[in-house]
Amino acid sequence: MAKSVLVTGSSSGIGKEVAMMFQRNGWNVAASMRQPSRAVDLDRLDHMIIPQMDVTNEATIQKAIKQTLKEFGQIDVLVNNAGYGLFGPAEAATEEQIARQMETNFLGTVRVIRAVLPHFRERGTGTIVNVTSVAGRLSSPMQSYYNASKWAVEGFSEALYHELRPLGIRVKLVEPGPVRTDFLGRSLDMAKIEKDLSVYQSLSERVLGKLREMTETSGASPLQVAQVVYRAATSRSWRLRYAGDKNARLILLGRRLLPDVIFLGILRSVFSK
Repeated sequence: MAKSVLVTGSSSGIGKEVAMMFQRNGWNVAASMRQPSRAVDLDRLDHMIIPQMDVTNEATIQKAIKQTLKEFGQIDVLVNNAGYGLFGPAEAATEEQIARQMETNFLGTVRVIRAVLPHFRERGTGTIVNVTSVAGRLSSPMQSYYNASKWAVEGFSEALYHELRPLGIRVKLVEPGPVRTDFLGRSLDMAKIEKDLSVYQSLSERVLGKLREMTETSGASPLQVAQVVYRAATSRSWRLRYAGDKNARLILLGRRLLPDVIFLGILRSVFSK
């Protein structure tokens, strides 16, 4: 019997590539997304269903899981990929923007995991792969709330790793660096810098320009990250963290080996040019 995977945020970018990666390898795939009408290529593939799921809406999560189990009989792997970035000064973001960032990136991940866990516990097996970011291990200016959401997923996942290992359920984290998707375009939510906060304008423009430059010149492809997600999901090891690409590997190595004063100084120099 073919194994089955449920992927969140599958309409584009990493999520779409992850869904296609599993499908090419003979898996049944539930490629969930907020707007199934955007499943341009996925809906024509064999062994693929497109459940509607908004990770901020509990009812859609339960419905998508029920649809997946009805179609495929079981879920072997859950890949949490849904998310977006809020960019701008911490002082400029609205309460609504802050809440939406945490509701989607952190609490959305938590909701889907909690909804799938009863099925995993009943079977005594299952793998959860949470796609976070190097931004969940280090922070940069103008991404404070995005960083906070990814750090939250990292901390939650590490605790979950200890809770679920005795039950035979694996937890994996995949941490990409810059990836060539629309993350810094259509998927970016901008905190508006009003006139009284214009002191932040120069740094904000510089950071956004540098992030776009790094993504365009050396960012990983969504396919490269999808390959790491598939490797993590199918590994029988109890390894927790996987760098999402070679750039992420170098960044995380620096974070681990360098003292804060040096590492933070390097980040400041990167964004000061």
